[in-house]
Amino acid sequence: MAAEDSTDESGDGIEPDTGSDAPRGARDRLEESADRAVEEFDQSVVDLLAWLLDTETRARIYVHLRTNPDSTSSEIAEGTGLYPSTVREALAELHEEEFVTRDKRESSGAGNNPYEYEAIAPSTLVRGAVEQVQTQLNTVFNLDRRLSGDESDDGPVTITVDDGAFPDLGDSTAETTETTETAETDGGRRTAAGEDDEGSADD
Repeated sequence: MAAEDSTDESGDGIEPDTGSDAPRGARDRLEESADRAVEEFDQSVVDLLAWLLDTETRARIYVHLRTNPDSTSSEIAEGTGLYPSTVREALAELHEEEFVTRDKRESSGAGNNPYEYEAIAPSTLVRGAVEQVQTQLNTVFNLDRRLSGDESDDGPVTITVDDGAFPDLGDSTAETTETTETAETDGGRRTAAGEDDEGSADD
Protein backbone atom coordinates (compact mmCIF):
# COMPACT_ATOMS: atom_id res chain seq x y z
CA MET A 1 0.00 0.00 0.00
CA ALA A 2 2.84 2.34 0.77
CA ALA A 3 4.07 2.01 -2.81
CA GLU A 4 0.64 2.85 -4.16
CA ASP A 5 0.50 6.02 -1.99
CA SER A 6 3.67 7.35 -3.68
CA THR A 7 2.01 7.56 -7.08
CA ASP A 8 0.42 10.71 -8.47
CA GLU A 9 -3.33 11.27 -8.60
CA SER A 10 -3.61 9.56 -12.01
CA GLY A 11 -2.38 6.38 -10.41
CA ASP A 12 0.17 5.60 -13.12
CA GLY A 13 3.19 6.22 -10.91
CA ILE A 14 4.67 8.81 -13.32
CA GLU A 15 5.49 12.28 -11.96
CA PRO A 16 3.96 15.20 -13.91
CA ASP A 17 6.26 16.80 -16.49
CA THR A 18 6.82 20.43 -15.44
CA GLY A 19 9.66 21.01 -17.87
CA SER A 20 7.41 22.65 -20.44
CA ASP A 21 6.51 25.39 -17.94
CA ALA A 22 10.12 26.25 -17.12
CA PRO A 23 10.93 28.19 -20.30
CA ARG A 24 7.70 30.14 -20.02
CA GLY A 25 8.45 31.06 -16.39
CA ALA A 26 11.97 32.23 -17.33
CA ARG A 27 10.57 34.26 -20.21
CA ASP A 28 8.00 35.88 -17.92
CA ARG A 29 10.74 36.78 -15.44
CA LEU A 30 12.85 38.31 -18.21
CA GLU A 31 9.91 40.34 -19.48
CA GLU A 32 9.14 41.56 -15.97
CA SER A 33 12.78 42.57 -15.51
CA ALA A 34 12.77 44.41 -18.84
CA ASP A 35 9.53 46.21 -17.95
CA ARG A 36 11.02 47.18 -14.59
CA ALA A 37 14.15 48.53 -16.26
CA VAL A 38 12.08 50.63 -18.68
CA GLU A 39 9.97 52.00 -15.84
CA GLU A 40 13.07 52.87 -13.82
CA PHE A 41 14.63 54.57 -16.85
CA ASP A 42 11.46 56.53 -17.53
CA GLN A 43 11.24 57.56 -13.88
CA SER A 44 14.86 58.75 -13.88
CA VAL A 45 14.10 60.94 -16.90
CA VAL A 46 10.97 62.28 -15.24
CA ASP A 47 12.96 63.02 -12.06
CA LEU A 48 15.53 64.99 -14.04
CA LEU A 49 12.85 66.91 -15.92
CA ALA A 50 11.03 67.57 -12.66
CA TRP A 51 14.18 69.34 -11.48
CA LEU A 52 14.17 71.47 -14.63
CA LEU A 53 10.40 72.06 -14.73
CA ASP A 54 9.74 72.28 -10.96
CA THR A 55 7.23 69.43 -10.57
CA GLU A 56 6.76 65.82 -11.65
CA THR A 57 3.33 66.70 -13.05
CA ARG A 58 4.82 69.25 -15.42
CA ALA A 59 7.61 66.80 -16.32
CA ARG A 60 5.11 64.07 -17.26
CA ILE A 61 3.15 66.51 -19.40
CA TYR A 62 6.37 67.59 -21.13
CA VAL A 63 7.36 63.97 -21.90
CA HIS A 64 3.87 63.23 -23.24
CA LEU A 65 3.97 66.26 -25.52
CA ARG A 66 7.41 65.35 -26.88
CA THR A 67 6.07 61.94 -27.92
CA ASN A 68 2.56 63.16 -28.79
CA PRO A 69 2.80 66.72 -30.15
CA ASP A 70 -0.37 68.69 -30.88
CA SER A 71 -2.29 67.04 -28.03
CA THR A 72 -5.23 68.69 -26.32
CA SER A 73 -5.51 68.94 -22.54
CA SER A 74 -8.03 66.08 -22.45
CA GLU A 75 -5.72 63.90 -24.56
CA ILE A 76 -2.81 64.70 -22.25
CA ALA A 77 -4.91 63.82 -19.20
CA GLU A 78 -5.87 60.50 -20.78
CA GLY A 79 -2.29 59.73 -21.82
CA THR A 80 -0.68 60.61 -18.48
CA GLY A 81 -3.42 59.50 -16.08
CA LEU A 82 -3.47 62.96 -14.48
CA TYR A 83 -6.67 64.74 -13.51
CA PRO A 84 -7.96 67.01 -16.32
CA SER A 85 -8.08 70.00 -13.96
CA THR A 86 -4.46 69.36 -12.93
CA VAL A 87 -3.39 69.16 -16.57
CA ARG A 88 -5.17 72.40 -17.49
CA GLU A 89 -3.57 74.26 -14.59
CA ALA A 90 -0.09 72.93 -15.39
CA LEU A 91 -0.49 73.70 -19.11
CA ALA A 92 -1.44 77.28 -18.32
CA GLU A 93 1.74 77.66 -16.25
CA LEU A 94 3.95 75.94 -18.84
CA HIS A 95 2.55 78.13 -21.60
CA GLU A 96 3.05 81.31 -19.58
CA GLU A 97 6.66 80.29 -18.90
CA GLU A 98 7.12 79.43 -22.60
CA PHE A 99 7.85 75.73 -22.07
CA VAL A 100 4.95 74.83 -24.36
CA THR A 101 3.28 76.50 -27.33
CA ARG A 102 -0.35 76.21 -28.33
CA ASP A 103 -2.62 76.72 -31.33
CA LYS A 104 -6.29 76.17 -31.97
CA ARG A 105 -7.06 72.78 -33.49
CA GLU A 106 -8.46 73.14 -36.98
CA SER A 107 -11.90 71.72 -37.53
CA SER A 108 -14.28 71.78 -40.47
CA GLY A 109 -17.34 71.71 -38.25
CA ALA A 110 -18.88 74.32 -35.99
CA GLY A 111 -18.16 74.42 -32.30
CA ASN A 112 -15.40 75.24 -29.85
CA ASN A 113 -12.01 74.08 -31.14
CA PRO A 114 -9.66 73.14 -28.27
CA TYR A 115 -6.03 74.20 -28.00
CA GLU A 116 -3.32 71.84 -29.21
CA TYR A 117 -0.08 71.96 -27.24
CA GLU A 118 3.52 71.28 -28.22
CA ALA A 119 6.57 71.21 -25.92
CA ILE A 120 9.76 73.13 -26.71
CA ALA A 121 12.79 71.12 -27.81
CA PRO A 122 14.99 69.61 -25.08
CA SER A 123 17.95 71.66 -26.35
CA THR A 124 15.98 74.86 -25.72
CA LEU A 125 15.01 73.59 -22.29
CA VAL A 126 18.68 72.87 -21.54
CA ARG A 127 19.78 76.38 -22.60
CA GLY A 128 17.34 77.96 -20.17
CA ALA A 129 18.58 75.75 -17.35
CA VAL A 130 22.22 76.47 -18.25
CA GLU A 131 21.69 80.21 -17.87
CA GLN A 132 20.19 79.74 -14.41
CA VAL A 133 22.90 77.34 -13.25
CA GLN A 134 25.65 79.59 -14.60
CA THR A 135 24.26 82.58 -12.68
CA GLN A 136 23.98 80.55 -9.48
CA LEU A 137 27.53 79.18 -9.82
CA ASN A 138 28.94 82.66 -10.36
CA THR A 139 27.04 83.95 -7.33
CA VAL A 140 28.66 81.26 -5.18
CA PHE A 141 32.08 81.76 -6.83
CA ASN A 142 31.98 85.48 -6.06
CA LEU A 143 30.60 85.06 -2.54
CA ASP A 144 33.67 86.52 -0.80
CA ARG A 145 33.65 89.52 -3.13
CA ARG A 146 29.95 90.15 -2.44
CA LEU A 147 30.46 89.79 1.30
CA SER A 148 33.14 92.49 1.12
CA GLY A 149 30.65 94.87 -0.55
CA ASP A 150 31.62 94.40 -4.22
CA GLU A 151 28.35 94.02 -6.17
CA SER A 152 29.92 93.57 -9.62
CA ASP A 153 28.44 90.82 -11.75
CA ASP A 154 31.72 89.57 -13.25
CA GLY A 155 31.58 85.79 -13.40
CA PRO A 156 34.43 83.46 -14.39
CA VAL A 157 32.20 80.39 -14.76
CA THR A 158 30.71 79.90 -18.22
CA ILE A 159 28.70 76.96 -19.52
CA THR A 160 28.36 76.53 -23.26
CA VAL A 161 25.94 74.37 -25.23
CA ASP A 162 27.43 72.69 -28.27
CA ASP A 163 24.76 72.81 -30.99
CA GLY A 164 26.86 70.67 -33.32
CA ALA A 165 27.27 67.76 -30.92
CA PHE A 166 24.74 65.59 -32.76
CA PRO A 167 24.07 67.33 -36.10
CA ASP A 168 22.29 64.35 -37.67
CA LEU A 169 19.74 63.90 -34.90
CA GLY A 170 17.92 67.20 -35.17
CA ASP A 171 16.91 69.76 -32.57
CA SER A 172 15.54 67.29 -30.04
CA THR A 173 18.88 65.71 -29.13
CA ALA A 174 20.62 66.14 -25.82
CA GLU A 175 23.42 68.65 -25.99
CA THR A 176 26.84 68.51 -24.37
CA THR A 177 27.94 71.12 -21.86
CA GLU A 178 31.32 72.10 -20.52
CA THR A 179 32.37 74.44 -17.73
CA THR A 180 35.40 76.70 -18.05
CA GLU A 181 36.87 78.87 -15.32
CA THR A 182 39.11 81.73 -16.48
CA ALA A 183 41.39 84.14 -14.68
CA GLU A 184 43.26 87.17 -16.01
CA THR A 185 47.06 86.97 -15.90
CA ASP A 186 49.87 89.27 -17.09
CA GLY A 187 50.72 86.87 -19.90
CA GLY A 188 47.23 86.58 -21.30
CA ARG A 189 44.18 84.62 -20.32
CA ARG A 190 44.72 81.36 -18.46
CA THR A 191 42.06 78.67 -18.30
CA ALA A 192 41.44 76.32 -15.41
CA ALA A 193 43.43 73.68 -17.30
CA GLY A 194 46.48 75.96 -17.18
CA GLU A 195 46.64 76.81 -20.90
CA ASP A 196 47.62 80.33 -22.00
CA ASP A 197 45.46 82.04 -24.60
CA GLU A 198 47.82 84.70 -25.98
CA GLY A 199 45.77 85.24 -29.13
CA SER A 200 42.52 86.18 -27.43
CA ALA A 201 40.49 88.87 -29.14
CA ASP A 202 40.19 90.66 -25.78
CA ASP A 203 43.99 91.25 -25.60
